[in-house]
Amino acid sequence: MIRILSILILLLPIWVGNAFANKSDQDKPLIVNADQVDVDDVKQSYQLSGDVLLIKGSMIAKGDKGTILVDPQGYQNIDLKGRLEAPASMRQRREGLADEFMQGVGKDVFYDDKKEQIILTGHATIKRLLNMQMLDQLQGWQIEYEDIKESYKVRPQKVDAKAQPQSRAILAPRKKAVLN
Repeated sequence: MIRILSILILLLPIWVGNAFANKSDQDKPLIVNADQVDVDDVKQSYQLSGDVLLIKGSMIAKGDKGTILVDPQGYQNIDLKGRLEAPASMRQRREGLADEFMQGVGKDVFYDDKKEQIILTGHATIKRLLNMQMLDQLQGWQIEYEDIKESYKVRPQKVDAKAQPQSRAILAPRKKAVLN
């Protein structure tokens, strides 16, 4: 128990502060639950294994194992790995509407704090939800989301050039702007 508490204190400044842009999450502590956490202060790396659960404000991320690396400027790279029967996942409330969330799953979930970019790989799906109803959904082998640009890239798995496309998007209609 003491080891877990000391690890939590060490990890408080670490996490994916801006993924999907709920600004109030930046000031929240990181709560780490895992069967095992190994810390290397010299390399600024944290190895997480066994039922990994990370919570920071409205952000919840789960995986089977994970790695957190902190660069010299203090930016974090977080890599969560899932299993076939239990893929890695993340969910976060978006800035703005109180009940709007981004939710994603994939074999792997990677977050680059410096670029404010999340990459879901391996039969990845990302959804934008409002009041728990799906507005948008993207599917592909790899999905990249950049928070700053609010842009998505969906990529298929590298397969035979003659195969059918493997990326898919379902987009809800947007309200049209009226100019006076």
